[in-house]
Amino acid sequence: MDQISKSRFSKLRKEMVDNAIFARGVRSELVLHAMHSVPRERFLPAHLREFAYDDAPLPIEEGQTISQPYIVAFMTEALALHGGEKVLEIGAGSGYAAAVLSEIAADVYTVERHGPLAEKAAATLADLGYHNVHVLHGDGTKGWPEHAPYDAIIVAAGGPSIPESLKDQLKIGGRLVIPVGADLHIQELVRVTRIAKDEYRREDLADVRFVPLLGEEGWTEPQPSRVRHVPPTGVSTEEKLVKRIADAAEPFGSIETADLAPLLERIGDARIVLLGEASHGTSEFYRMRERISRELIVKKGFRFIAIEGDWPDAARVDHYVRHLEYPAAEWTAFARFPTWMWRNNEVRDFVDWLREHNATTRHGARVAFHGLDLYSLYVSIRSVLHYLDEIDPDAAKVARQRYGCLTPWQGDPATYGHAALTGSYRTCEPHVVQALKDLLEKRLSYAAHDGERFFDAVQNARLITNAERYYRIMYYGSRASWNLRDEHMFTTLKNLLAFYGTASKAIVWAHNSHVGDSAATEMAARGEHNIGHLCREEFGAGAYLVGFGTNSGTVAAASDWDGPMEIKTVQPALPNSYERLCHATGREHFMLGLRNRADPIGAQGLGKPHLERAIGVIYRPETERASHYFQAVLPRQFDEYIWFDDTRAVTPFDTAELAGLPDTYPFGV
Repeated sequence: MDQISKSRFSKLRKEMVDNAIFARGVRSELVLHAMHSVPRERFLPAHLREFAYDDAPLPIEEGQTISQPYIVAFMTEALALHGGEKVLEIGAGSGYAAAVLSEIAADVYTVERHGPLAEKAAATLADLGYHNVHVLHGDGTKGWPEHAPYDAIIVAAGGPSIPESLKDQLKIGGRLVIPVGADLHIQELVRVTRIAKDEYRREDLADVRFVPLLGEEGWTEPQPSRVRHVPPTGVSTEEKLVKRIADAAEPFGSIETADLAPLLERIGDARIVLLGEASHGTSEFYRMRERISRELIVKKGFRFIAIEGDWPDAARVDHYVRHLEYPAAEWTAFARFPTWMWRNNEVRDFVDWLREHNATTRHGARVAFHGLDLYSLYVSIRSVLHYLDEIDPDAAKVARQRYGCLTPWQGDPATYGHAALTGSYRTCEPHVVQALKDLLEKRLSYAAHDGERFFDAVQNARLITNAERYYRIMYYGSRASWNLRDEHMFTTLKNLLAFYGTASKAIVWAHNSHVGDSAATEMAARGEHNIGHLCREEFGAGAYLVGFGTNSGTVAAASDWDGPMEIKTVQPALPNSYERLCHATGREHFMLGLRNRADPIGAQGLGKPHLERAIGVIYRPETERASHYFQAVLPRQFDEYIWFDDTRAVTPFDTAELAGLPDTYPFGV
């Protein structure tokens, strides 16, 4: 390699370490030095070397990949090496990660199950002078017992569980980092520390995706199957599916003129209708959701709407729409990030309609408007971030990324592990928790002036307890925070149904990721559940789940947590996604009933897993596949799917537009 190429690669390597590794929270000087030192281009096939310093996995021989540089750095930092250790690596691949480890450790022993890869990695490492790396062709799940025990073990493939052989070869006090998961395609990166001969401590670090760990103590080697070659018919399977979707769909011209009678018939006597959205900032989703809600209220007597919003802020809206006579609360509804989610013209139009509707209804039958979410969710996060900005700016940066993931596929999952990796958050936890408790108690005193008092006070007291626990869990990046939040929303929903009586019926407005049955998505493999799943378990056919989707257009979203709202361009849907299939029908808008339908939802149709997109308050088009797509089975996830091919962002309003409205107006200054 000539000197010009070396110089160019050296510059790209420095930029990659600065922008993709250091900037994302890796702070170990040893790891950063190693990443600066190892020429990744030398571990790639010649035709891929120009992409060596893209922060992405790349294909190598034998159908394997060279890991994303950030993940190599993140996992290496998780080993907490100080220099001079003996390290075992499982999955040598091309040898890149072993070279990084060798810059820190005294000796690296790496095992590769593919013979040609093991030979090539050994040759490359030797050629580059990494003589402290030893390569073995063998079953990585069995480790390399001849050189045990090891100070650290790192595994570059995902297993169904942690191999006992690897745990046995770990020195007491040593650390093992490995992706683990019951699903071949979804794993949790965990760190195991050996405390004593038969005692281990496990920490969850991040949601990741790795190639499967094959071997005696991993996944079983896939057996070759006979392939029956069928002569081409001229029409692909996807084209057939697209035609079946188009035939089954019910097109409509506009939201205002759409015939909802067939949808209402399918909803039937359901007690709960959950209306989703594929983003928190798309006008068509809000407007169609509101049109359906009006029909359910007028024609089916639904008693209240419960939104993915905070209880006290929704109480301000409830006060207004039900013409309640006690004093308004002392704050403006939904005035904190993300303000555009509820403070927009689309929601305002519905609020005004609901107030007019209730004006002609007797007091005890007026339609209510409530919040399901944890108490002062966004305000509380803002308080925590403000505190961290003052005492630990680095922790604040990580917290912003982690709080940005309020849908389960959003943002950068690896940042979830940073707190567990460094342990730094634990030093300020008591202060943050106390600050949060103080804030919640203050807000409770405000809420005492608003709503049907006893029920409202009990609900707020419950919210304080759950919110404190929620933030404490989420602070460390645990997936349990998602479950706690949705369980709280579900419990609140049940409490409202009980309060309004056995005949009451509810409409829920929330993101697709909350209202669609989590058991039909990759959330289930991560141990997560949501309102949709809990409603189906509790109410069966009495819960009707409606999802929404779009292909392209614009959306209101931020780039980072607590960042400014931007109008962003929605990227066209990815191949192998439900959105791509719907787009290919050529139909601009349609409704698709999915419950009790044989066609097109069978195992080879929509019932076959595809990708699905989720955009929350954060949208990062530059990392769309990793940040916003997940695996799902649409007909099991929803009872109905509503499609808008091209969509536009919601229209937020400024407080200046609200002059002259009554003091009770919920969106006032």
